[in-house]
Amino acid sequence: MFFVISKLFWIVAEPINFILILGIIGVLLSFGRTARLGRGLAVLSIVLLAIAGFSPLAALLLRPLEDRFPQPPAQLAAPTGIIVLGGALNSDLTAARGVPTLSESAARLTMGVALARRFPTARLIFTGGSASISGKGEPEAPYVRNLWLSLGVPADRMVFEAKSRNTWENAVFTRALIDPKPDQTWLLVTSAWHMPRSMGIFRQAGFNVIAYPVDYQTCGDDRDLRVPRSALNEMAMLDTAIHEWIGLAAYHLTGKIATWFPAPRGSANP
Repeated sequence: MFFVISKLFWIVAEPINFILILGIIGVLLSFGRTARLGRGLAVLSIVLLAIAGFSPLAALLLRPLEDRFPQPPAQLAAPTGIIVLGGALNSDLTAARGVPTLSESAARLTMGVALARRFPTARLIFTGGSASISGKGEPEAPYVRNLWLSLGVPADRMVFEAKSRNTWENAVFTRALIDPKPDQTWLLVTSAWHMPRSMGIFRQAGFNVIAYPVDYQTCGDDRDLRVPRSALNEMAMLDTAIHEWIGLAAYHLTGKIATWFPAPRGSANP
């Protein structure tokens, strides 16, 4: 139920969708007695669209998420395994075209392979089914397996979880699959903006995880304050940022993460 509600909610709450819906309502009301209200809503939608596309708002919201968990130290002890979260491959397009079609989060998959080569005794685990609300979408896992095999990862080192639809299920189903022990350490590979929520969830599920963030979208310096060159890119970043902040609040309120903004161990708000 949580999965379905979250998907339906986000159809409306996604910033670009919300702004467009607001504009459409404004146009429809711009006649007769509601004309003043309609014009006001239409103007508001244009103003919001301009702010979303031509201001550094997206970077300002995304950067705290990406900065929350730093890169692990260079001299990192070999982990028990490397857990790579799904979301980096479009399985429907891959199935349709017959070749791997990666998303903008492709670094999750490539870093998984790089870390597997760096730590040859560690298991490589991928967790990701289909996020389709209809339940009929293609799961990612089988296609990621084929991709990793083509990149030279031995089949006996890989473990795949193909039923999960969101990050909470990633953790729960992976726990059931590999049965993590308290003395084991696991590298968690996902996009930097997704790392706070992911770390909180996997900790709650009983994993001793070390964050390995990839797929940054902000620079982490004054360049994030520049006037954006691409409105479409900024709106996509804003969607990502708002989605994560709402996700953190929802997962904390439903007990899926212990704190509203998980942080590295030893900080004031771990």
